[in-house]
Amino acid sequence: MTASAAAPVKDAARRPAERSAAVVDTRGLTKRYESVVAVDGLDLKLREGEVFGLLGPNGAGKTTTILMLMGLTEPTAGDVRVLGFDPRHEPLEVKRRVGYLPEHVALYDDLSARHNLLYTADLNGIRGQAAHDLAQSALERVGLGDQADRKVREFSHGMRQRLGIADVLVKRPRLIVLDEPTLGLDPVAVEQLLDLILRASRDEGITVLLSSHQLMQVQRICDRVGIFAHGKMVASGPIADLAEQLAEGLTIIEVGTEAPGAELIDELRALRGVVDVTEEGDLWRVRAHGDVRPQIARAIVGKGWALAHLRLRDFGLEEIYLRYFERAT
Repeated sequence: MTASAAAPVKDAARRPAERSAAVVDTRGLTKRYESVVAVDGLDLKLREGEVFGLLGPNGAGKTTTILMLMGLTEPTAGDVRVLGFDPRHEPLEVKRRVGYLPEHVALYDDLSARHNLLYTADLNGIRGQAAHDLAQSALERVGLGDQADRKVREFSHGMRQRLGIADVLVKRPRLIVLDEPTLGLDPVAVEQLLDLILRASRDEGITVLLSSHQLMQVQRICDRVGIFAHGKMVASGPIADLAEQLAEGLTIIEVGTEAPGAELIDELRALRGVVDVTEEGDLWRVRAHGDVRPQIARAIVGKGWALAHLRLRDFGLEEIYLRYFERAT
């Protein structure tokens, strides 16, 4: 089952979390395994209700970070707070308020979907009619309302993943941590699962930490991303901001033409506002202060050259990821 403990109750123990300025706050968080540094000086803050993507290849430190946040492994150095609590010293307080869906969902195959959720509710001190209502509501939210009494051994991989989300939701968490939740799913099941994650965040203000190496999925649902490489977070922020940083405040324009290379470079570099011109495959990349496409078009056409391609270039998450990852190696 997902990480569980006693019920979240309205008592004094909850007040530190309610006063916390950030749902997750780490400073210099580090984890070493002998000579290997799995996580190196991580500074991370997650705001309430946002979807944050931890992006990086296998072995980059994403899962180790999650284990430290959940109190499942001890940091070597640094500070960490989750909903105002220190997972090292208050792991149960963290587990009461955080729903964790690991890469491989652990469910009881001999129990029905409903009884899996009732068991999780019971571990969290939710019993009686309240538990049944929460279980049914969670099953309906993930599209399994009519499968509640089927044994989990009969479920497909996609159904198990959706049940894992329901198992997380039945705890009424303030933070959901998902480690590669779409692994092995077909495209339709991926879309369904991503929609579930988005709705949990948008409709209930639940903060979501999504660890993945699937760039398109991260781009689709995340408000901000953090790019991991060799245990370090080498960049973080909204995708648009990361793209702007890569562009260094300049406008980037792609040009496709049959003009002679040397002459074209001289012609474009002479334009007001152009910083540099470089060849990229069949295209030319122009970096400039502002949008100089009209000037580029006039210059090329005025020389009698054919203009086949002219557009502003946006950095997608894939290129952002590759550029930052290259800088870190």
